[in-house]
Formats: sequence, C-alpha cells, structure tokens
Amino acid sequence: MALHFNCSPVELDQEQVLDYLHYLKTQSRTPSSSYFKHTVYGLRFAYKVMGVSGHEVLLPRLKFSKKLPVVLSRQEVRLLLKAPDLLKHRLVLALLYGCGLRRFELLNIKIPDIDLDRKMLHIREGKGRKDRYVPLGDHLVRGIGSYLEADPPYVWLFNGKDNTGQLQQFSTTGVQWAIKEAAKKSGIKKHVTSHVLRHTYATHLLEMGMDIMTLKDLLGHSDIRTTLVYLHVAQLGRDKAFSPLDKLYLSEK
Repeated sequence: MALHFNCSPVELDQEQVLDYLHYLKTQSRTPSSSYFKHTVYGLRFAYKVMGVSGHEVLLPRLKFSKKLPVVLSRQEVRLLLKAPDLLKHRLVLALLYGCGLRRFELLNIKIPDIDLDRKMLHIREGKGRKDRYVPLGDHLVRGIGSYLEADPPYVWLFNGKDNTGQLQQFSTTGVQWAIKEAAKKSGIKKHVTSHVLRHTYATHLLEMGMDIMTLKDLLGHSDIRTTLVYLHVAQLGRDKAFSPLDKLYLSEK
C-alpha cells in the first residue's frame, strides 16, 4: 500500500483505503482471500500501533467463501483403494481415508507411532502442534502388517529416495502422484486430493452414525464450527434428501 500510494498507509484517508482494497479484489494479480485478509489485518494493526483511531478509517468486514467440500461416494472409495499396483500406494490412500489424515500428518508417521496391538495411530504434532490418537481398524492393521513385512521402512512409515538413491522421507509430490494415478485408473471424474479423502472420511463417519463431538476430536479440529460444515454434506436424518422426480410418477404406477 505504501508503494502504491508512495506514502505511509496511516496518512491515507478512508476513501483511499477503500479504493486500494477494491483494487486488490478486482485488479491485483494476487486477489486471493488470504492476501486480502492479511492486508486488512495488517492495516488494523498499523493503526493500533500508530495510535490512529478506528473511527477515522473504517475497514470492511471480511466475507469468507462458503464452498462445501468435495466428497467421494463409498463405491468411488472402493474403486480408488484397489486401483494402485503397489501395496505402498494402496496403504497411502487407505490411511488418508481410513484415518482422515492431513497430508503432512501422513508423511510424518514413524514406526513407533503405530500400535498394531491396540489398533491405534498416534498423530504427533498435527495442526496447531496438537497430538491425537485415531483408530486404525482391522483392515489397516492387516495392511500395515503386510507392508512392514514385505518392505520394512526406515524411520518413517513411508520412505522415498533422493536423486542419489539415498532413503528420505516420502515426498508430498509422491502422495499427489499416487492419488492422481489411482483416480485416473479408477475412472473417477471428481478432482481427488488428499484433503478430499479427509472430507470423505468425516462425511462417511457422520453418515455411519458417529456424533459430531467425537468426529471433531478425530479430525483434530480446535473449533467445532470447522467440523459442523460436514453436517451440510452428510445425508442424515430419518428421510434422506431426494429429487421430486423420483416421486412425481409414483401415483401413476
């Protein structure tokens, strides 16, 4: 803003500030909500530090996107999980969906974090640097057991190799490639990502009868409002939503 107007932002009047914010949203090359948000918050902090009264320059309230998450059907998940040829890649997909992991949480799993006897996975320092436990279930326990026997990992559960052939932590690119190839091979038209699998995990658990507070803890959310979005996606209640076309012609049969 200082470069745009060639002066200190605290010297600008309300109209200039609003003009600049409008410029960010309409003409700037970086008009993302995040960029706009930090500009507004940065201005508020600058006014506070410099003693500029909040009355003199009123900043607009931020409006956040209310997009609902993409979710796979149960049949799409089955097709996705059996698509990879390598057990390692099948297990990557199975953990993302079966435990609702964020991608960095998956990559940071180490051997001691897996308790096959108790069928639990210890997620260390997830988002917000919080630990949590999530259940593995019988299918993942069997899959991880087979994987550990067939291809004993080093340090992390999933390892990759650098350009020299040295073992290192499996990469984000590797996870993305495994998901993309599985989606292509299974014929799924939706844009599948690691976070889509996490959304699908949450939605399917709600539809299978899990309560919202338990789901909040499993996902590692600090605010229940973040979890509540899945109530808008899951098909819940005594009567699932339906199209009127399905009942329009029933009386004629």
